[in-house]
Amino acid sequence: MKLSLNNSVNKTLSAIILTSTVLLSACGGSNGSYSTTTSNTYTWVAGTFVDDSKLDNLCIGTSNGSALTEKLWLRSWSDDTYLWYNEIDDQSPAAFSISDYFSELKTNALTPSGKLKDQFHFSMSTQEWNLLNQSGASLGFGINYHFQQKDVSLAIPRKITISYTDPNTPASIENISRGTIIIAVDGVNVESADDDTSIATLNNGLFPESEGQEVVFTLQNFGESESFDITLIAEKVVSTPVQHVKTIDTDNGKVGYLQFNSHIATAEKGLVDAITDLEAENISDLVLDLRYNGGGLLDLASQLGYMIAGEATIGKTFEKLTFNDKYPTKNPVTGSTLQPSPFHSQTIGFNAGLLSAGQGLPTLNLTRLFVLTTANTCSASESLMNSLRGIDIEVIQIGETTCGKPYGFYPTPNCGTTYFSVQFKGENEQGFGDYADGFMPSQTPSFQSEVQGCVVVDDFSKTLGDETEALLAAALIYSADDSRTCPEVSANKQARHAFIPNITDSAFILEDKRPQSVFFNNRIVTPK
Repeated sequence: MKLSLNNSVNKTLSAIILTSTVLLSACGGSNGSYSTTTSNTYTWVAGTFVDDSKLDNLCIGTSNGSALTEKLWLRSWSDDTYLWYNEIDDQSPAAFSISDYFSELKTNALTPSGKLKDQFHFSMSTQEWNLLNQSGASLGFGINYHFQQKDVSLAIPRKITISYTDPNTPASIENISRGTIIIAVDGVNVESADDDTSIATLNNGLFPESEGQEVVFTLQNFGESESFDITLIAEKVVSTPVQHVKTIDTDNGKVGYLQFNSHIATAEKGLVDAITDLEAENISDLVLDLRYNGGGLLDLASQLGYMIAGEATIGKTFEKLTFNDKYPTKNPVTGSTLQPSPFHSQTIGFNAGLLSAGQGLPTLNLTRLFVLTTANTCSASESLMNSLRGIDIEVIQIGETTCGKPYGFYPTPNCGTTYFSVQFKGENEQGFGDYADGFMPSQTPSFQSEVQGCVVVDDFSKTLGDETEALLAAALIYSADDSRTCPEVSANKQARHAFIPNITDSAFILEDKRPQSVFFNNRIVTPK
């Protein structure tokens, strides 16, 4: 997820100052009004768009609001700010629910590799989004799920592995470990569930909706054949986005390691503390574990870029944003003139009471960075990689191809739901941002989205931060060897795995049926 920060908007997402908007104008052939049956009732007319600010918060249950006005707001807002607005099929909203209509308001174009260009179109309740982003809190068990399937176009057979747990949560208290396989949820078999009732049980257990909800998980530890049952009670858990900060002694000096799981507001303090500690250790290399980091606030990625590279970032562009062709020089959300975003060298103050704004950030002043990646490495994480490469910091990628999201959005609330719809594309100092098929590790890079490094498959047999875990071990070997040695990878493991991305039990999945397409939403869908 790539989000943008803004300090001057008409409507904000509470204390985190994430943008939403009452947008400034409507385009797309509008004459400025809809056909109406009364002065307060709008109707759909093909090719005609009213300024979405006139429809803002005309919600079901308000005097002038209805499901239709909520859908028409989505349509006008998308036509104004969606990056590929001219690729939306302008359909009447009459036959759709609000959520289904939003799902239609996107492009179906494909990338050069044949995957959908827009795999990042989703929504969640505004209350849930505010809670998650402001405090890292969500309802669940503290588990990060890894969904893997033999074929991403099929819902079964499915496999769910626990990739990590957050500390001080129900899962960690019960010592549930990385690599544990979830065999069943409340008696429903994960691999084979294929009817509405079973799918509903899985969703209800994996993504609980009420505190105190008891869920029986049937688990199987990594490498074992016996399964066992354990009951977890859902509660509001707080994620720990920065974990396992450590130094590793090598023949070439100290190597720093940190696991960074999400660019959410609460990560600022953790990142500053982690880099401060690693700076004091005088490390010569850094291994940044982004394998499960799906993105978030670009400002945090910008800060982290500065903390890694230091002096090399001064006066350089972190990322330049471009919007749709209606706005060649202006940000349609903030109304500000488009300017390149710098690397931030000071704190922003996301963590009120813990870290005030305007403090100078620590820096490692490194000239290279090792990044551990999977297909779950996405958005702001990719922006960090791209921005550092743009100022000639050597980025070495260990792992698997990233998700491919050089795009971002301003989370925009309306009528209790926050919508995430692609609004901009990012480019680095050198003007590169074409990595819609992801960054790919390669020992012999031949084009810009290939990154020097090694293909290594995620290793669930070891804890994260273990020096013998496959990705970290490969980075340590590579850093110690001037010949840039990579471990051997069998041919059947070199292809990018087809799986649904890692998600926390506060996030959501929905698998689309078109090949190689993955979407986020709040349920598993019943296979058809």
